[in-house]
Amino acid sequence: MATKQQEKQTSDSEKQERQQISALIGKTVLHTLGQPGNLIRVQVRTLWGDYFRVNVLVGPDVASVKIAHSYFLLADAEGNILSSTPKIVKKY
Repeated sequence: MATKQQEKQTSDSEKQERQQISALIGKTVLHTLGQPGNLIRVQVRTLWGDYFRVNVLVGPDVASVKIAHSYFLLADAEGNILSSTPKIVKKY
């Protein structure tokens, strides 16, 4: 029983760490890109390992959302972006 609790604690801490990294990546993308008008949210999805897909969602409301920018990223364990396709450039 102790083993199951340890596994759950490990998976919970890994999940929390992954969420923190995703939040850092989202903030970094917005800082580099700038804040678009009508920003709904920045969606960060883990693909595999340290690779992520980041979508910047905009629209007048949540029913009319569109992807304004989309990036395929490689990030390190601290959430620093190592590479991006396409390159993230200041637009706003």
